[in-house]
Amino acid sequence: MWKSCVSVKEGYERWAPTYDRDPNPLLALEERQLKLLILPLEGKRVLDLACGTGRWLGRFMASGAAFGVGLDLSAPMLTMAQERAHVAGRLVQGDCRALPFANATFDLVVCSFAVGHIFELQKVAHEVGRVAASRADVFMSDLHPLAYKQGWRTRFHDHQGAAEITAWSRSEQELVAAWLSAGFEYVQSVECRVGEPERQIFAQTGRAHLFDGVCRIPGILILHFQRAN
Repeated sequence: MWKSCVSVKEGYERWAPTYDRDPNPLLALEERQLKLLILPLEGKRVLDLACGTGRWLGRFMASGAAFGVGLDLSAPMLTMAQERAHVAGRLVQGDCRALPFANATFDLVVCSFAVGHIFELQKVAHEVGRVAASRADVFMSDLHPLAYKQGWRTRFHDHQGAAEITAWSRSEQELVAAWLSAGFEYVQSVECRVGEPERQIFAQTGRAHLFDGVCRIPGILILHFQRAN
């Protein structure tokens, strides 16, 4: 039984110690799909926006990115990120709505499972537009709007019990409009469904009986934009 809805700040502070240890089929699904969309990183300057424990930043640096940084508002999540290979010394605590970076700094920006937690999405899009270089690629992932309508939420358990983190669901059209208004061109959207590679995670977490039903719903929406010249 989900007992409470907590703020984004409180939620990720509480979740940080176990975030990387909790088996999560949606994180696995996102990694499986998004890595197929990102072009080779050699020589690229990358930003892992709302990086959490640095999942994507660690992958980018291991894949040959020339420069990389991860930004997150949550100090406990960044503390956990420091333990990840290739990430230490590349982390900044900051707000997605006021990025502490110079104009046209990055060639690739990834924002993973974060925009649903930010009410002022337009500010985020414009800040990313400011720090993205010409023709930079931006990938944004989050719960699919249809999954949200079916009751899917960002939830976790800790010693205080079960909690749901505050989020706002937006249609794909609303998301695309926000980024277009910030100077980006729409490239593509990808609807991702849980599949056989995630079946084992459902079994590990005692939810094998839910697997077939979950597969019918697009769980994640990935949007790809490119910074206009």
